[in-house]
Amino acid sequence: MGKKKETDPPALQKYGVPLYSAAWLPLQFRHEDHDSSKQHEREQDKDREEITHASASSYEYYVVLAGGGGEGRSGIPNAVLLSRFDFSSNSLSPQPVAKLNLGSDLPYRMVVHPGGDGLICALPNSCRFFEWDEVEDNEDHKLGLKSSEKVLTQLEDVGQQLALVFNSDSSVLAVGGEDGNLRVFKWPSMEIILNEAQAHASLKDLCFSPDGKFLVSLGGRGPGRVWDVTSSMAVASLSKENDEIFASCRFSQISDQTQVLYVAAITDKGSSIVTWNTSSWKRVSSKHVFREPVSSFNISPDGKFLAIGTAQGDVMLINSTNMCIQTMIRKAHLGIVTALTFSHDSRALVSASMDSSARVTLVEDKKCAAGGSSLRIIIFIIIMAIVVYFLKNEGVLPFLG
Repeated sequence: MGKKKETDPPALQKYGVPLYSAAWLPLQFRHEDHDSSKQHEREQDKDREEITHASASSYEYYVVLAGGGGEGRSGIPNAVLLSRFDFSSNSLSPQPVAKLNLGSDLPYRMVVHPGGDGLICALPNSCRFFEWDEVEDNEDHKLGLKSSEKVLTQLEDVGQQLALVFNSDSSVLAVGGEDGNLRVFKWPSMEIILNEAQAHASLKDLCFSPDGKFLVSLGGRGPGRVWDVTSSMAVASLSKENDEIFASCRFSQISDQTQVLYVAAITDKGSSIVTWNTSSWKRVSSKHVFREPVSSFNISPDGKFLAIGTAQGDVMLINSTNMCIQTMIRKAHLGIVTALTFSHDSRALVSASMDSSARVTLVEDKKCAAGGSSLRIIIFIIIMAIVVYFLKNEGVLPFLG
């Protein structure tokens, strides 16, 4: 008889489109009153995308996903999806509870506004802003997405953007392009702060420091760069060693006075985490963590855990204190892990993949595996000491007398 195929856990769902971005709906969702006449006008707008809505009773546990099949005639739609996650049953909704179709435009990258205003998608040639759409229907709140009247004129006809990020208080937006152009704007005015045409040959990732003073940019090759947001100047370079390829970067606040920068790097041995001092911008350490190259990276808001996804579909949680792998899910996805994002309370991690699947992994604050092994060794030594003591008293081991 053939081996019975294991069923997928309820926290893993496939949504029919290759996924490139994932995020959690912000906790500080802004509830707005919708004037009935304005609602009617919007319904008459031929450019408005019709979507299915979802209950907003627990919006903080909604996952936003973006992806699609691109411009070809594959029949795979390009869309932004909203899926509900239930902590009590550890399950994602089998079908998207809301879906916004984008026609032939692939949302290759996405950033959600931390304050709840909406989200921005990087399409093949421009960036578009979308708003949350909340409607009361028979005393039931319905939640979805809609195209916004706000047009990001400064991000039209700029080519494919590969990195989008807001600072922590949502006042600054940074965007990095496939052409290496770095643009930084005030939000929501979109007043330009920095426009560096040759920041990198191609810009891969961006992250703001927790206090918003610094912005780190990574390119496909070459060193990373540190930018002072106030002066709009590059103030440091993050050098590479031993043919490293910097894949992704994230800051973490480890105390009231100290913040640290983590860079996930690809080496000839697999994946490493490089730690940087954010005062001197000198590397503090480099830790090899896994034999496969990293494809996605993030850090929990409380700073306790790092998350790594691989091209083979593995997902792992790493203790930030000792860099031990705490949780490993081999073949969490059947394809490359394209995105990882922790929930705002650091209780869960959502991962997305090109195999069209999204998965939520609960974060358990348990001891590192190495610590567990040490405890077992100690217990074994104590048991052996007790055995030797009794054998000695019984005269079985007279040479110990």
